[in-house]
Order: sequence, then structure tokens, then C-alpha cells
Amino acid sequence: MLLFHCRMVAANVDKSSVGMVLSMWLALLMAFSLVTGTGPMDSALSATEAPKTLRAAFTVELESDRAKRVYAFDPRKAGAERWQVLDWQGEDDELEEVAANWAAEAAPDGRLFPDDLRASLGRSVQVDDRGHAWQISFRHTPSKNDGEFDVWAAERLQATAWLDPVGERFLRIDYTLPQPVAGPEGGRLTMYNQSYFLRTEPRWGMSYVSGFSVELEARAAFRKIERRYSATIVNAEFFFASVQAQRDFERGKAAKPTLMTGLDGPAR
Repeated sequence: MLLFHCRMVAANVDKSSVGMVLSMWLALLMAFSLVTGTGPMDSALSATEAPKTLRAAFTVELESDRAKRVYAFDPRKAGAERWQVLDWQGEDDELEEVAANWAAEAAPDGRLFPDDLRASLGRSVQVDDRGHAWQISFRHTPSKNDGEFDVWAAERLQATAWLDPVGERFLRIDYTLPQPVAGPEGGRLTMYNQSYFLRTEPRWGMSYVSGFSVELEARAAFRKIERRYSATIVNAEFFFASVQAQRDFERGKAAKPTLMTGLDGPAR
């Protein structure tokens, strides 16, 4: 009887070991390195590189724990009518500052186009095939559009992009602080999460930022600082700055070879 139990235990151990080995091999097969701009990533990156002549009128909801603002922007309008307040709830000076800085930009709709993503990914990335999407790990490479904080963050944050390999479009970009660090302006940053959500406009197949969120916690001068806010594009209209600009874009797009993905949508 003892011998029988020993054989049963050994058999179970063998099965368990085989399962572990198979799981490890499957994980290795599903994870691989990829040169930036190859495979389905090339089409996905091209979709983020909108021409400067592509513009957008949009409505955005800015929200924090204490307040909510709804703004509408239209580059076809002049003066104060370009950026208008549609709804105002609660009070939050920092949310006001976020909105004011956005409104003061020469082209606020430029934030909807992640046109520096190719440069940010660097020369190569690590890919983990999750079935429904590729999880792409990379070290953010500062681009010409990045400010001082972006350069500081690039050295400390873990970056992850989610890519639909069939539709050949990026779905989301995440930045996470893996461990507490000294802040760029003093104190200690204990938690930082930032996410960008991407969608595809249906007419020309270009990717745009449909929303973003920021969540952070820091400690300074014996106090805890918490900040959370998000922006959601609830409506967007895309158009070209001129009829000729649209014709040039469509002519150039028609000249490129088409890749069949098996999904309904604009030809690519």
C-alpha cells in the first residue's frame, strides 16, 4: 500500500512538473522582441502620424475628485469662441489650471494626435502576446515634444502600450511608477499612473486620443498630496484645413499598398 501511495505521489509530481514546463515554454513563445516599426506595429504607428493639416473640433469633459468641467473647442472659430465653457460644477484650482494651459495652446486639438509615439518607443520593444492584444513594454524615449517632466519621467516610469495586431491600431498607452522616488521638485513621489486611451476615426482611419487619466500620490513637508483627474473626449469632428490638403492626403493614401486585415473598415 505504501508503495502504491509513493507511485501516486510521483505521478502527480511528474504531471505537475510537465505542466510547469509547458507553461514556461508557452510564455516564452508568446513573448518576443520586435524592432519598432515592423509588422502590424508599422500600420498602427502610421495611423498615429496624422498630417499637420488634419484638425479636430471636440468636446471634452475634465473631471477631478472635486470638480467637473465641459469645454468645446473648434479651430474654425475666432477669438474666445474657439474654446468655450459648456458646464461648470464644483471648485478645483488645479483642474482650472489644466484647462487654462490647454486652452492657451496655439492648437489645442494637437493633443488628440499622438504623432510622436514612434520616437517615444525607441528602436525596439518587448512584446507579450495576450491573445486579444499585444502588450508592448518599452522605455519611453524623450522626443522633441517632451518637456522637462517628460524627460525626468522617462528615466523612472514603466511604459506599456496595448496593440490590436489584427486591426493594426494602438488601444492604450500606460505609464506607471514601479517604486517610490524623489520628486522632480522635492518631496517623494509614492504613486504615479498615467493612461492614454486611443480610438480610430472612421473616415480616414487615423488614431486619436479619446481620453487620458492621471493619478498620483506624493509626500512633502509632513503631508500627503493626492491628485486625480481625467479627460474624456465625448465628441470629435475631424476635417482638413483645406480641400487641397484633403485631396493630397487621400491621393497619397491611395498610392500606398493595401493590407487586408479581415476586418471591416477603411482600407490601409
